[in-house]
Order: sequence, then C-alpha cells, then structure tokens
Amino acid sequence: MPAPDTLLNAPEFTVSELSAALKRTVEDTYGHVRVRGEISGFRGPHSSGHCYFALKDESAKIEAVIWKGIHGRMRFKPQEGLEVIATGKLTTYPGSSKYQIVIEAIEPAGIGALMALMEERKKKLGAEGLFDEARKQLLPWLPEVVGVITSPTGAVIRDILHRLEDRFPRRVLVWPVKVQGEGSAEQVAAAIRGFNALPEQGKIPRPDVLIVARGGGSLEDLWSFNEEIVVRAAAESMIPLISAVGHETDITLIDFAADKRAPTPTAAAEMAVPVRSELMVEVSTLARRVMVCWRRAQEGRRNELRAAMRALPAAGDLLAIPRQRLDGAAGALPRALKTNTHAHFRRFAGSSARLTMRVLRGQIAQAKQRLAASGGRLMHSATSLLRYRRDRYAGLAIRLTASKSSNAQAQRQIIARERERTQRLADRARRALVTAMQRHQARVAHSGQLLAALSYRSVLTRGFALVRDEQGHAVHAAAAIGPGAHLSLEFADGRVAATADTDRPTVTRPAKPAAGEAREQPRAAAPKRIVKPAGQGSLF
Repeated sequence: MPAPDTLLNAPEFTVSELSAALKRTVEDTYGHVRVRGEISGFRGPHSSGHCYFALKDESAKIEAVIWKGIHGRMRFKPQEGLEVIATGKLTTYPGSSKYQIVIEAIEPAGIGALMALMEERKKKLGAEGLFDEARKQLLPWLPEVVGVITSPTGAVIRDILHRLEDRFPRRVLVWPVKVQGEGSAEQVAAAIRGFNALPEQGKIPRPDVLIVARGGGSLEDLWSFNEEIVVRAAAESMIPLISAVGHETDITLIDFAADKRAPTPTAAAEMAVPVRSELMVEVSTLARRVMVCWRRAQEGRRNELRAAMRALPAAGDLLAIPRQRLDGAAGALPRALKTNTHAHFRRFAGSSARLTMRVLRGQIAQAKQRLAASGGRLMHSATSLLRYRRDRYAGLAIRLTASKSSNAQAQRQIIARERERTQRLADRARRALVTAMQRHQARVAHSGQLLAALSYRSVLTRGFALVRDEQGHAVHAAAAIGPGAHLSLEFADGRVAATADTDRPTVTRPAKPAAGEAREQPRAAAPKRIVKPAGQGSLF
C-alpha cells in the first residue's frame, strides 16, 4: 500500500462528489442493457406507484426499480419468482451506495416462463368462476347478424365469409383489430365490449353471435388472447361468443371463457349457422309427416264419433223421465199456492193485532224524552267546544303573527342571497357564452380552411380540369371515351361543353409471327373480378 505521505497531494472528494462520479461512470459505460434473471422480493407496487425488487441468478443479485408510468404501460406485469428479460438503464443510488437497473421493458424468458404465467393466470381466473360451465350461453340456432372480431387483412376473415356463404348466407359485421403485438389485447377487449354496447334496435344491428378469430402461430404470437382484459371481456359478453384462435392444438385462455371453442376459424363459421339445403330438406320432410299425422288423426276422430253416435240412446228415451216429473209438479202447483197464501195471511193478521194506538203513543213519548235529553247535552257540548276553539285560535293567532314577521325577514334575506347568486351566475354565463362563441367560431374557420384545402376545386385553380361524361360521372381514362362523346370540362371559373374527336388513331395489333419464328410469351391474364356476395357488406 502507498505510504500516507505519498497521498498528501491527492485531490480530496466529498461523499456526494464521489457518488456522482461513480454514477456518471456507470451510466456512461453501460447505458441501456438487457438482463436475464429471476424476480425476487417483489411485493407489488409501492404506495407511490413505483415497484422495487431484485433480479438474481445462481451467484449474484442486482436491485431493480420500475417507475409508476412505465409500470402502467407494461403488458407483462412483474411477479415474484418469474424469470424475465429486463431492458433498462444501469445507474447508482447514492442514498445507499448501491447500483441498480431502472427497467423500461420486461418480458418473460422463454416458452417455459410463458406457460408458467399462463397456468398461474388460468388458476386465478378459474378461481373467480370465469370458466364455469354455468356461465356459458347456448348459441342461437339461426342468427340474423354475425359479428366477427379479427384482422381485416388476413385470410381468416375470407375463410369465414366463404364458409358462411356456402352454408347459410347471413349479414356479417367485422370489427377490425390487431391480433398480435402491442395494444392488440386492448383492441380485442374493446371490440367485444363495443358489440355488446350496441342497442337492440339501433342503426347498426346488434349481432346475435360473436366470433373471435385468428390464424395459427407460436405461443408468443397468440399471447394477446391470454391477457386478463380479453378473458374478462369474453366472460362478461352477453352475446354468445365463439373462440376460434389458432389451430386445433393451440390453447388460449379465451377458449375457456368463451361459450364455444372452435378448432379453426372455418369450424367457427360452421358452428354459427346451419346448412341451408339440409334445413330445407328437413322442413319438407317434417311438413309431409305433419300432413300424414293430421290426416290419420282426423280419420281416427271420425271413427270415434261414429262409434259414439251408435252407443248413444234415443232423444225420446232420455227425456221421458224428466217430462213425467214436470207433469207431476204442474198438477201439485195450484194446491201449494193456496196453502202458501193462507200461511202468509195468518202471519200478517197476528202482526196487525199487536199494532194498537196505545202502544204507538207510549213509544212516541219515550222518543220525545230521549230527544230532549240529547238536545240539552248537545247544547252544553257545543258551548264547551266553542269556548275551547276560541281560546285555541287566539293562541294560534299570536304565534302566527310572530312567525309571520320572522318568516318574512328570513325570506327577505334568502331573496337577497339568491339575487346576488343569480347575478353572479348571469355574469359567468355571459362570459362562458362569449368564450364558447369564440371557440366555435375558431372551429368553423378551421373547418372551412380544411374543407377548402381538401376540395378538388383547389386543384382546378392550379390549371387542371375535371372531365365528366353525359351522365355527370368523372372520366379517369381516355379509353373510356368513345368517338363523338359529349363531355363537360369543369375549370376553376366554370364549365365548358366539348365533344370527343372522332378521328382518334386506333391501336393496331402486332402481326402474327411467321412459321419457325419464336412466338411471343402469352400476355398475363387479367385478374378476375371477385364477385361480392349479395347483402354481405364491405369488410373495411
């Protein structure tokens, strides 16, 4: 070791200066690095939103930190014990004299880590009940509208459309999304929720069944369909959903949350609709069977009716006994009427014997006495009630006068406060109206400038002209104009009529090659025009 005397002239550093020099050295030397290791000591985001943990392997460990904003945008969230590849900037933390890596991106290390993460996520979502069979819905037998969530540029959508056209043409709504890469999971989840948010009788029809489709690929390519946001959106869908992600051997978490899993996108189209020709044959067969059964049932009922008619007795036999009873009752009626009249007469005579003038006078006298006593009690009660009501009304009048004055004063104060508040609101509304008018005027001016910039008339001002045919359609090529055709030329300042030249030079075909000469290569056949299915609608 050097002697202390030899270090007397060495420069002195403060602790902060030395820490800053080390920090600059580490950051300048390494900068951005990629580190592979196992996450250790992760306890979730801190109260500040930042994440602090360590990356380790068999013989070393390095501290790591993920800032709040970076953590919110990460597709893969760090988890305890997960082996990852972290990309970040190496730096030091002077507060504890240690170096650390500030992570900017993180991804699982290899297929094994992805499978482990997938299994862990599957257990977590399964424990919440998102994969229960009781949650799954039955697919509609014949949907009117089929919603497809997939990439609009791949072969998957064309396979689905062709299969639907072959089996049973239905109206198809395509929600274009990314099916791979950053942001694809959010787009797929948004598409599922967007279809479910459509109103029942809106301008855009709400699909009766949804198909989430993607072609085959590696586990990393299909990882968007293992994201928690996609699985939850599929489980929450009120529209029956078919998962058609990858090939037969590809398994994703959306397959467990969907109402039905299809091995391929073509199989999903087959699950969605039946075969039209088979349905027509089945309907015809059922119609014939119904007609045969109806005829057989009618014949059986006709035979039963005939047998019942033969078993019924004659009408005269059925009415003989009731007719005899009626004759007997008619013979006994006069005697019964006379007996009933005599009994009522005797009862009325007994009642009239008890009604004498003496009894009536006694009852009237008793009634007069009761009426006089009731009148005295009524007069006394009326006097007492009137006195009680008078005293009560006097007290209420005093209270009413006092409350009236206090209420009037309180109302005056309330009116004054409301007047001030109304004045303030009127001033604010006036200022807000002026601001809104200025903002809308600026938007109208900007839209006018944008419209003028995008209008074809701005092209005409630079010396160009727009050629239209007799129907007013724009002409794009000289080959579309026949000899003597009437045209309309639109300039910046008006329109001019014109007629096509009748003596245009004709295109001559090359002569056939002589015998023995090399023949020209045949021209490439013009691309066939793809006929769009009727009522299918545009894919884009």
